[in-house]
Amino acid sequence: MSKPYKYHKKGTGRHVQLPEWLQATEAWATMRPAPRALYIELKRRFNGSNNGEIYLSHRVAGEALNADKDSIGPWLKVLQERGFISLSTPPHLGSSGIGRASKWRLEELPTPDGKPATKSFMRWKEKQNPRAKNGTPRHKKQDTKPDNAAQQAGTVIEIGTPSAQNQKVASQ
Repeated sequence: MSKPYKYHKKGTGRHVQLPEWLQATEAWATMRPAPRALYIELKRRFNGSNNGEIYLSHRVAGEALNADKDSIGPWLKVLQERGFISLSTPPHLGSSGIGRASKWRLEELPTPDGKPATKSFMRWKEKQNPRAKNGTPRHKKQDTKPDNAAQQAGTVIEIGTPSAQNQKVASQ
């Protein structure tokens, strides 16, 4: 008996593969769930030979992810900035006046025309805010006692209304 599925792999369904080395990168680990889901949707449209020719419009992506089409643009920008995808053909109007969606390239895979995989997401690092300088001195006026001679001697100066002072003088 021969091994099953050796040639033409009948019976296997389509699936999206996310390799462990991709998920272990800092770019993937620090990314929010929505851009991750969008990346999976882009990879779902990859058939093994169409890298660089993957169509995905904002409207179709919004319907697939059950999200607003206006939120797709920032998610695509996040994926581009982190190096997971690149734009191979921008959106444009076709010759008949009908709009054409963008074509995307997955950076983890080579393209059929021979361009190698750049894997630029492997080099992506999260930008760190510069640390504040330590040991900033405080003002010396906060640490010293006031210069007022009356307060240093311990005498108390009463401040009151003029009518209260007149009553004290009249009673004496």
